[in-house]
Amino acid sequence: MTNTKTALELSKKCARIQNVLDATIGVPDIPLDHTDAYTLLIAVLLSAQCTDVRVNQVTPQLFARAHTPVEMVKLSVDEIRAIIRPCGLSPQKAKAIHALSQILLDEHDGHVPNDLEALERLPGVGHKTAQVVMAQAFGVATFPVDTHIHRLAARWGLTSGQSVLQTERDLKRLFPERDWNKLHLQIIWFGRKYCPARSHDPGACPICAWAATG
Repeated sequence: MTNTKTALELSKKCARIQNVLDATIGVPDIPLDHTDAYTLLIAVLLSAQCTDVRVNQVTPQLFARAHTPVEMVKLSVDEIRAIIRPCGLSPQKAKAIHALSQILLDEHDGHVPNDLEALERLPGVGHKTAQVVMAQAFGVATFPVDTHIHRLAARWGLTSGQSVLQTERDLKRLFPERDWNKLHLQIIWFGRKYCPARSHDPGACPICAWAATG
């Protein structure tokens, strides 16, 4: 009985969280500027340990030089690195961008594959990046968990917070699959606007005020 009651209470909490997110965030914009699956892939790769704002400042110059794999491999790694330097980790990211562009040409006819495992095999593309591309470029239901989502899901008592993968599994179990892609973006935007990591007033937060567990 206790487990059933707890599951019901958690289900009601998730439904209430969704209602608040719909009311405060609505239909969220994709925070990274892009025009297609390839430019999205590059932008998400650049966003590792870098703000979306900074990425959006850098990518116009990069994509003006090369917005396709064919154009990107014509640039040297050093040329790419010089452009993306403000994003941080530029040596690794430049090598990954050049290498993955060549792989797309060699193995995928120059197209970004609509396949999670194939994306994860690309240099510099981890699980979260691959999921973001699957969700936002191809509309496949995924629940990419970044630091914002990992932090808020734990704060709201939706996961133990032991690992990003555990948080992903818990959120997929708790929320309807049809809403995963929207929720991923909604929680990111909510975290930035209402629920920051530092100097946060839980009592003034539209969700933490009643959902926070500590």
